[in-house]
Amino acid sequence: MNIIRDSVFGGERPLYRERQLSLERVVIEPGESAIKEGADIEADHCEFKGKYPFWECDGFTIKDCLFREGARAAIWYSRNGRMTDTLIEAPKMFREMENISLENVRFTAAAETFWNCRGIKLRNVEVEGGDYIYMGSSDIDIDGYRQQGNYSFQYAKKVTIRNAYLDTKDAFWNTEDITVIDSEIHGEYLGWYSKRLHLIRCRISGTQPLCYCDDLVLEDCTFDPDADLAFEYSSVEAGILGRITSVKNPRTGRIVSDGYGEIILDSNIKSPGDCQILTRV
Repeated sequence: MNIIRDSVFGGERPLYRERQLSLERVVIEPGESAIKEGADIEADHCEFKGKYPFWECDGFTIKDCLFREGARAAIWYSRNGRMTDTLIEAPKMFREMENISLENVRFTAAAETFWNCRGIKLRNVEVEGGDYIYMGSSDIDIDGYRQQGNYSFQYAKKVTIRNAYLDTKDAFWNTEDITVIDSEIHGEYLGWYSKRLHLIRCRISGTQPLCYCDDLVLEDCTFDPDADLAFEYSSVEAGILGRITSVKNPRTGRIVSDGYGEIILDSNIKSPGDCQILTRV
């Protein structure tokens, strides 16, 4: 493997199409596509300031690195990558990718990150400013996660999330096969138009959660007082611990909780309109 240490590169494509390259304490200055079309790249204690450094790369390991704001859209159209102990200050990371693993990574401006990716594994990851994160991505496995950013996971498929804190409105819209376990989800309009959304031991807050859902399942979840007007036009099987402020026109299924502030069943209910709304004895 070729090793480059304590060096600075800038401009356009300074390390284009490199193979089996190890970078140690290297700085990539402003420019474009520093390592484009590379393979088997290792970066350790490096700093990236230029745009598009890892496009069309196959096989890369990034450890203890820093991506500055100027390194926007840094990793696209690449595959088989691992990133650990890294700080990312740039938006639009990770697009059109396959098989990416992150551990102990923090994003400070994660807007429009992880679009149309397949095979994402995250462990101990923190996200700030993550509007529209995970758009259209699939096969996502997350454990130990904290996120601030709205409109997350739209059109995502096959996602499992454990031990997470999600501050995000309009999360999980138009999704399929999502499971969230032992987590908190704070934000209005949760999960609209989802299919097979499964929430287990989750705390939910925000108005009008879980409407227009198909095959929605909740197990031992709790609703904050502001989580009102829930389940409108949804097919749902729900076991809720505690009270629900209000339930409105669920389409079908069964809801069990310890009590309800209000149950709204009016002329706008949709067929079959046969949801059982029960109080736990």
